[in-house]
Amino acid sequence: MGLQFSFYLSILYQGKKATFRVRRAEKGNWKDYYLTRRSDCKGCPIKKQCIGKSYEKRIGITIYVDEYTRNNQRVRSRYGRMMKGKRQSTVEPVWGTLTQFMGLRKINTIGIEQANKVMQMAATAYNLKKLLRFEAKYVKTMAAAIAFYFSLLRAKIMQFKAFIFTEFKFC
Repeated sequence: MGLQFSFYLSILYQGKKATFRVRRAEKGNWKDYYLTRRSDCKGCPIKKQCIGKSYEKRIGITIYVDEYTRNNQRVRSRYGRMMKGKRQSTVEPVWGTLTQFMGLRKINTIGIEQANKVMQMAATAYNLKKLLRFEAKYVKTMAAAIAFYFSLLRAKIMQFKAFIFTEFKFC
């Protein structure tokens, strides 16, 4: 069954051994259930806190415990911490904006394909919003440049008109 008892014995009082009883799917997740004997809990001083009104201690452990421990080690490594920082700076702000400000808290569609379309549209809307924000800055700067250019041009025209009317006298 692949379970290392030394890891889980600290849960039980005085190192009593829990025996495998059943493998069951609970809410879509497979778990192995280990139980103690009633006699193990009979004279235990922490029986009330440990099992309450039950007769025996039941420990449910996912069958993917090896994968979980390997993943936890990978995430806690130096590379894992670096990737977490990168993910927090790229993906999570986008997800937060979509869920908090763009109404994507719940996807009201039936099926994966329809949900995928909703996500694609939300990502497109997010990218367009960013693009328009960038374009607005660019347009503002171009508008300012054009306004400055036309103000210079108007000043030159006024100088030219002043020169023409002062130099040439029309009768």
